[in-house]
Amino acid sequence: MNTSKPPTMDLQNLNPSSLKSRFATRFLRALTKINAQKPISPSSPTEIFQRYRRIKVAADKSMAYSVRSRRTWSRATLWRLRTRSPRSRLATLARRSSVKTRTTTVVDKTSHGKENKEERGAGLGVEEEELRELVPGGEAMDLCNLLDETAHYIKCLTTQVQVMRTIANLYSLD
Repeated sequence: MNTSKPPTMDLQNLNPSSLKSRFATRFLRALTKINAQKPISPSSPTEIFQRYRRIKVAADKSMAYSVRSRRTWSRATLWRLRTRSPRSRLATLARRSSVKTRTTTVVDKTSHGKENKEERGAGLGVEEEELRELVPGGEAMDLCNLLDETAHYIKCLTTQVQVMRTIANLYSLD
């Protein structure tokens, strides 16, 4: 029986050129700015939601800047953050939650109209169009680039979660 703790990330011993280090530095800087803003009423639901949105935007922006412009999803994320006002982002979120998920069925012509599961996502459970909606900038990519960007995006989201968990753990020790 293995009772050892899972490995944690040590912010002091990071390689300065690593993705984790770049993200952690930018994100902590953004959190410091957010924390410096004095809330009108810290316990109001509106203020809590606004702080949540600021932290979410700070995390997205920090990760996109950490990756730099080498990836399509990071360029799309930064463009989206620059061009949308807070109200239009809320309207987009409301629209997304009210729109039913579309599924696409790929028909294999050799099977006379029967659905071919291999072409439909190789058993991943995610349709191509749904994947395009999940990855920023995915709408304009061919399938090969979409899969490459998706893999990198998942790696970056995992890194983001690791750094945010470490920060939360450090603050919970106080």
